[in-house]
Amino acid sequence: MPRVLKHQPFVIRDSGIQGKGAFATRPIRKRTWIVEYTGERITQEEADRHHHEASTHTFLFTVDEGTVIDAGVGGNDARFINHSCDPNCEAWVHDGRIFIVARQDIALGEELTYDYGLAWEDEDEAEAFGRYACRCGARNCRGTMLVREKAV
Repeated sequence: MPRVLKHQPFVIRDSGIQGKGAFATRPIRKRTWIVEYTGERITQEEADRHHHEASTHTFLFTVDEGTVIDAGVGGNDARFINHSCDPNCEAWVHDGRIFIVARQDIALGEELTYDYGLAWEDEDEAEAFGRYACRCGARNCRGTMLVREKAV
């Protein structure tokens, strides 16, 4: 089992990116396992149903083909880590669990972010961009949290 910090090294407060965000309460070194992304484990079918029924923001995170974590049910503060096109963290799957790990050294007070990399489905482009618009402010911002799947 990877070693995750005992004491959460961030606080939740208003974010300039979106709603609430997670901000470092101390410097965090590159490759530090910061927090596990937790919540109710559901099937992909249930997640699809939740996604289509939801009228507000959801906190769904795919673990594998059959398992999704819904942080809206029993989730922790990891669900408040915002998306960025130039993130300082990344999500790692380890033994069927999701961990947020520092990609680089993170300074005290810096907002923690990772690239959500949401799969681009067969949706109307304008509707999808509006629904998943990115407001990260990074110089390399792609304007959306969506990523087109590469053809195999």
